[in-house]
Amino acid sequence: MNRLQFETSPYLLQHVHNPVDWYAWKPEAFERAIAEQKPILVSIGYSTCHWCHVMERESFENAEVAAFMNEHYINIKVDREERPDVDAVYMEACQILTGGGGWPLNCFLTPDGKPFYVGTYYPPVPAFNRPSWMQLLQHLANIWATQRETALNQADRLLGNIRRNDGVFIRPPEPGALVAADPNQLFLRIRDQFDQAEGGFGGAPKFPATMAIQWLMHWSYFSGHPEAMEHALFSLEKMARGGIYDQIGGGFARYATDREWLIPHFEKMLYDNALLVSVLSEAHKYSAGHLPEGTATQWSAIIEQTLEYVEREMTSPEGGFYAAQDADSEGVEGKFYVWDKAEIEEILTNDADLYCDFYGVTEEGNWEHKNILWRPHRYQDFAQRHQIPVDKLQQKLHECNHKLLQVRSQRIWPGLDHKILLDWNALMVSGYVAAYAALGHEKYLQAAEQNLVYLWQQFRNSDGSWRHSASQEKAFLDDYAFLIAAWIDVHQVTFNTRYLQWAEEAIEYVLTHFTDEETGFFFNTASDQVDIVYRKKSLYDNATPSGNSTMAHNLQRLGLLLDRPEWRTRAHRMMSSMRETVEKFPRSFERWAICMLNETYPMLEIALVGDNAVEKALKIQRTFLPNKIFAASMAPDNSQPLLAGKDAAADALIYVCRDFACQKPVISLEAFQDLVNSR
Repeated sequence: MNRLQFETSPYLLQHVHNPVDWYAWKPEAFERAIAEQKPILVSIGYSTCHWCHVMERESFENAEVAAFMNEHYINIKVDREERPDVDAVYMEACQILTGGGGWPLNCFLTPDGKPFYVGTYYPPVPAFNRPSWMQLLQHLANIWATQRETALNQADRLLGNIRRNDGVFIRPPEPGALVAADPNQLFLRIRDQFDQAEGGFGGAPKFPATMAIQWLMHWSYFSGHPEAMEHALFSLEKMARGGIYDQIGGGFARYATDREWLIPHFEKMLYDNALLVSVLSEAHKYSAGHLPEGTATQWSAIIEQTLEYVEREMTSPEGGFYAAQDADSEGVEGKFYVWDKAEIEEILTNDADLYCDFYGVTEEGNWEHKNILWRPHRYQDFAQRHQIPVDKLQQKLHECNHKLLQVRSQRIWPGLDHKILLDWNALMVSGYVAAYAALGHEKYLQAAEQNLVYLWQQFRNSDGSWRHSASQEKAFLDDYAFLIAAWIDVHQVTFNTRYLQWAEEAIEYVLTHFTDEETGFFFNTASDQVDIVYRKKSLYDNATPSGNSTMAHNLQRLGLLLDRPEWRTRAHRMMSSMRETVEKFPRSFERWAICMLNETYPMLEIALVGDNAVEKALKIQRTFLPNKIFAASMAPDNSQPLLAGKDAAADALIYVCRDFACQKPVISLEAFQDLVNSR
């Protein structure tokens, strides 16, 4: 048993019984490396990473391999979800050296933490055009012993490249320069990657790309461009009907390994489901107002089932949200989720033929002789072919799914990563709020606020700073950015000003402790984080939005809500600096592109004052209306900038301002829509 026994991360605890003398990312490991002048081997992964498990079984559990590692290296295990700052630095080094990346990420460092070689998975014997893990260990140990100056020079060059890359996408804003990227050009570049046949973007593997879909929906609203909205909704539908969506239990897997969304990589991540619930809620709003009656119900069903999954399997008794579920159970990827046709027939008896026809179940299976459930048919088409009313078909399928879910629950479950991370929890809060705004289910708002109470109690330090997780790691930029966004989102449906106060305090903290004075952007880590070799600024919108783009959006919204023009100016400057990059690479900077729409089409400032102000505000929020902020009060309230000087009425007055100009207040929702549509 090694030092990882004292850690709380499920990923680190998975390696407790390895014969490798693992350290966690702690000062003692670096102190020993410096004292003994040994290179450091840092292996980075996460608990639901399939190839991390494979490499552990093949190499880290091998006594001979472990003995060599222990003799020649100081070995550190890192959970990338606990230390995203560490992962970001060495992943960049891997991409510079190899042109790619991924996990497990194996990093060879000098005793002071500079990388001189970085790679990903290595097999136990030479294969896949890769050396074996032992060959690599021996080669790099020999380099350190006989050509140390070469390794040190390589480390200095790599770190220099990382520093240069950190600013490569930022252009100093020029006086009079356009702030926002041209949305027409962005659309053309994004459209070039449309998969017209299967939805989404590009070929396999396929990720949900929620931010790109959201941008298409918003751009369609402002431009009237139907193709953007059509592809967004088509992509969401293909995902919801595919194997990437758990047809029985709800929730989305991390990505599909094929172009058709059929075969998932079965791990489920909290952040994916948070972001998908948010964009599905927008799809519901749009469909309810613009498409034939009943179209929106497909989205509400997916939202409800996904949040049932989150409540059932990903929520702690105290209201925190767990990080992830593994792809593997019993050491086999996907075993928990797939079915034999005979097994379904035994469980469903007389309903089995209908069910198997609808979900594409066959004797031979569609993946490794098993069946991944998917929906090759639309409900309406299938019901018409079988001469069954749609509502009765859906009810019958729901009953069958419930039976199968009960049986599936008796299987050996995939591993659960029970870490509770501040940033991913905040994303899930925003997802719950989006679902509440779209569907009006009170329990969604309750779950969001319960989680915020839990986070406040568990993650806030006495000095007002925050922790990233229960491991006591200091909070990173993403933590603050997503938490601020969640507070704003909850305020927008509750109009409780304490959330704005907390958001204001947190932004002031970020401005003080995370700012890069040279560029005006934000570092991933606070100024007092001293255990990393370099403080990076992450700009890419990857599986989750970047902390920098989220902060730009926060500064936009709070700049209006709290009348802080200097914050809006800060956001303007950030987007002006990113304009050229976003125009060239919109699929890598999708949240930035969404923020820029707020500049091209300035946000509506909607204030409601009167007895039913909150009720009216929530009714408005049931409609698809991007780029807006709300304030609502039963009585005049000069303490809130958007409400100052505005009269009240028994039937609340609706004030609409935009781009420094306000319209005459209206009372009816119809008159409000006329005002909005006239812009």
